[in-house]
Amino acid sequence: MAEKVTLKLTVDAAAYIRQDTPKETKLQAARGDVAVSTADLGTLLFFLGHDPDPEVRSAAIKSLRDLTESQLLAIASSADTHPKILDMLAQLHYPKQTVAMKLASHPEIESKTLAFLKEKRVEGVGKPLQEIEPEVTKADDAAVSGMEEHEEVDEDSEEFKSKFQLSMKMGIPEKIKMALIGDKEWRSLMLKDANCLVAESALKNPRITEPEILSIVKSSVQNEELLRIICRNKEWVKNYQIRKALVLNCKTPLQAALRFLSTLTDKDIAILAKSKNISTVIATQARKLYLNKKR
Repeated sequence: MAEKVTLKLTVDAAAYIRQDTPKETKLQAARGDVAVSTADLGTLLFFLGHDPDPEVRSAAIKSLRDLTESQLLAIASSADTHPKILDMLAQLHYPKQTVAMKLASHPEIESKTLAFLKEKRVEGVGKPLQEIEPEVTKADDAAVSGMEEHEEVDEDSEEFKSKFQLSMKMGIPEKIKMALIGDKEWRSLMLKDANCLVAESALKNPRITEPEILSIVKSSVQNEELLRIICRNKEWVKNYQIRKALVLNCKTPLQAALRFLSTLTDKDIAILAKSKNISTVIATQARKLYLNKKR
């Protein structure tokens, strides 16, 4: 059964692949002779590489093979490039070392593509284009970001297990790299790494989300430096739930925990004042705050 793939295109680029688009217009796009961004061009060619018309399909595949290194780097640099496009480009252009490295560093790179580039299994060009059936929709950027923010990492999934196996073969520099640029599954793996530098690098990943930070603070984190880094991040501690979780975590630096305690609601302070599951210092300070507020 063909795999469904959702691609993101601008309105102008999408005009070249509608069902009612004339063949000559599609051929023009398949040859790359259209005024669209390089990122859109890569998606267009990928889509037209599946067109029912063999002439259109052949022209698109040829154009994909003929993409210049600068074009390939631009496509590989786009955060919107679909993992299937990354995989296809890896299979077509892996001999170009600079391009291969850029593809490997993409946050959405699939584990199978990373394995292909890492192990250089070069027989053929991988999965035939005809095995993938793309469906183009206009996705909302905020919705896409929101989906990743609220998705839990499924540690029982094949994808996660595959990445875990890959991580076991990585050296520290490779792990740090994946911690800095990887997706939520890579971040989850690297945050738990025994090497402090690896775990701390995951916090520097620009795609890390507040729900992930909250999960770290609520966990039995072994690396206390992670909590110190979180406490120093002004954006993260604007989140009330993160501040509250830091107060509750016994490994949070005491000065930071006391500072955040004073920002909690009267209701939460009252609960903490009676709690026996937090440090004595925090509970004592909570009682003082509670009594002061009652006066």
